[in-house]
Amino acid sequence: MQNHVNMKKYTTSRLTAGNKLFPLQIIINDIGVTVKTPSLLSGKEQTIPFSRISSVNIDCPFVGYSTIEIETTGEGQIRANGFLKSEVTEMKKLILSRIEQ
Repeated sequence: MQNHVNMKKYTTSRLTAGNKLFPLQIIINDIGVTVKTPSLLSGKEQTIPFSRISSVNIDCPFVGYSTIEIETTGEGQIRANGFLKSEVTEMKKLILSRIEQ
């Protein structure tokens, strides 16, 4: 991945289901949102340009880790669990500020 001036990376907690060995990463940069799902022999990486994002929702329970859902136009939905409430709140603000420009 190229270096971007305005890049922010978030990594899920290893204490959440599905993230123990290979935590998921969400990277927000000048182009869009990239979701990296690593695995033992390979990995999956999906980049969604800001122009394709239709909405961002977060679920922040009183106890436990928070979830972010990114709805897209034509790309499906991305749902990631295992972040702190402050992280999903920051991600939502960053993404919404980019899609509202």
